[in-house]
Amino acid sequence: MRTSPEIEDIEDWLIREALGQPDIGQMFADTCERMRAAGIEIDRAMLTWSTLHPLIEAETALWLPGETVARGLHTHDQPDTDEWLLSPIRALLTARQTRMRRRLSDGNALLEFPMLEALRDQGFTDYIVISTPFELPTSNPFDVSGITVTWSTRTPGGFSDEVIERVDYLQMRLALACRANVQSRIARTIAETYLGKRAGGQVISGRIRHGDGEALDAVIFYSDLRGSTALADRLSPDAYLAHLNTYFDATAGAVIANGGEVLDFIGDAVLAVFPIDGQGIGAAARSALETVAEVRRRLHAARQETRHPLTCGIALSSGRVMFGNIGVAERLTFSVIGPTVNAVARIEAMTKRLDTEVLVTAEIADQAPGQFRAAGRYPLDGFSTPVELYALGETALKAP
Repeated sequence: MRTSPEIEDIEDWLIREALGQPDIGQMFADTCERMRAAGIEIDRAMLTWSTLHPLIEAETALWLPGETVARGLHTHDQPDTDEWLLSPIRALLTARQTRMRRRLSDGNALLEFPMLEALRDQGFTDYIVISTPFELPTSNPFDVSGITVTWSTRTPGGFSDEVIERVDYLQMRLALACRANVQSRIARTIAETYLGKRAGGQVISGRIRHGDGEALDAVIFYSDLRGSTALADRLSPDAYLAHLNTYFDATAGAVIANGGEVLDFIGDAVLAVFPIDGQGIGAAARSALETVAEVRRRLHAARQETRHPLTCGIALSSGRVMFGNIGVAERLTFSVIGPTVNAVARIEAMTKRLDTEVLVTAEIADQAPGQFRAAGRYPLDGFSTPVELYALGETALKAP
């Protein structure tokens, strides 16, 4: 294809975008505006791309001249709509094809998709779908990675052969820029999904050597599912896994909802932190205490839906921990270690001995006057000094 200086400028710009971390939707909108300025007659375009994310299956960006790009997300559990089931993009992906064209202004045009009739009624004369695959892991049902773009025009007679050549040429360059961006986002998503936002961010930023880490003052949250061994023996693996995930939704889900960082799932235990900022323990402790209240509410609601016991012990403590890479150089995990972590696990174990749901240390109880009662002073295994523990008071216990 013979390129023009305008097309080469767009190509150079896309290469520079590929070297950075642009927002894909905005990059797509800017590409479309530059294409129009270069004389490529497009009046509507939509970009779709698959990703690898525990919640999101695919994303879309719809561009119209002079308008803010409209963004869309399709989640894994979202039911398929008639609009999607009857869409040209789905038909293209299902057939494992890479392009489809419909001349909308042709009186004999095949308009087998409802949206094509709608576009024709809006004055569009031509419609092209082009899929540009590239190798990246995704979790979509078509097992297809890459980008798919629909291009539409209102130009009388539709797209010329020269315009289609230019669209093809530039979409390949757009795909390269998108691939670099999606790959980076997948890497960050995987790191944050399996390590948490704070730890994932540390790893992505390059702190991956054995021993890399930092001292961190934090409130530590620790919960452990009660009766899990007997339940695992009694239930089928699938049923037990579903039960376990219900518990994690209630505990780890509440941690995340209140700004905490889930660091580890230790069997059926949850270890999380609420970092303490320079203003003191107050904000972190209040977030942790609200998490405890939210866990109790979620478990109470979940118990109405399950036939199996669903209770846990929860402990909160605070102090300085080491937050960093532990393990061996070939196999690391990013977590917290230190006496505070060991203590909070032992405090949670005391909830069984004292027959109570929640135990916290004095500095945590001080942040919620009237909600806790003194439960006694107890030695913890491995610690020389006994610790004063506090349990939820009667008023707090009545509020699930």
